[in-house]
Amino acid sequence: QVQLVESGGGLETAGGSLRLSCAASGRTFSMYVMGWFRQAPGKEREFVASISGSGGANYADSVKGRFTISRDNAKNMMYLQMNSLKPEDTAVYYCAATVRLFGGTDHLDYSYWGQGTQVTVSS
Repeated sequence: QVQLVESGGGLETAGGSLRLSCAASGRTFSMYVMGWFRQAPGKEREFVASISGSGGANYADSVKGRFTISRDNAKNMMYLQMNSLKPEDTAVYYCAATVRLFGGTDHLDYSYWGQGTQVTVSS
């Protein structure tokens, strides 16, 4: 089992950058596929990006080229660097983990979740 805690959200203007962090507990962090999801008010939770234990990455089309997911297995940490932010990126961002194969983009594929961190982008 793994416990996840996000940090790094906040208020930013359009075009700016933010970096989210996700701290994971447990000794087998490298075995988990990790992901970022987001949920805006009144909308479904949507996939943002995921990363395999060896560093392979997958992105939603809406963030490709602007966001970068990374992880540090030695520190049990995952990150989301968000550049060129847009108002439509405003949402609560969640860190998630799964033991399933890399590539899933449905939130139902993920078993473990953090509490979320708010990202607000003003125009």
